[in-house]
Amino acid sequence: MSKEFEPTIVAFLCNWCTFTAADLAGTSRLSYPENVKIIRMMCSGMVDPLYVLKAFMEGADGVFIGGCWPGDCHYINGNLKARRRVALLTEILKQFGIEEDRFWLRWVAASDGVMFQEFSKQMTEKLRQMGPSPLSVNQTIA
Repeated sequence: MSKEFEPTIVAFLCNWCTFTAADLAGTSRLSYPENVKIIRMMCSGMVDPLYVLKAFMEGADGVFIGGCWPGDCHYINGNLKARRRVALLTEILKQFGIEEDRFWLRWVAASDGVMFQEFSKQMTEKLRQMGPSPLSVNQTIA
């Protein structure tokens, strides 16, 4: 019997909103999949496209960027910058054979631990259905 595929998700989370929501989920004992590897960023606008490409090239099956809701960014427009970058990067990733559903940008407020939990579960389930990333064959993230 074969082992069920467990995707690896690299999550770049804004310190002020989504990371705080993930922390809230943890302190509230709301479990989310352990295959979500969190990287704390000061702002979603500071996620360089190279970070995303490197994550996929080093074995991630999905990349999640979490930021503040538009209008709530501590750096005024960092989340809007992230949205523009994600739109462009999604098109570039398609050229490498990486499907759009492997790369998510979501707004999660600091008080939305439940929302973070739900997005983590939804993305994990979606990636289980899709299977391994075309770039992650024989590569893993520790």
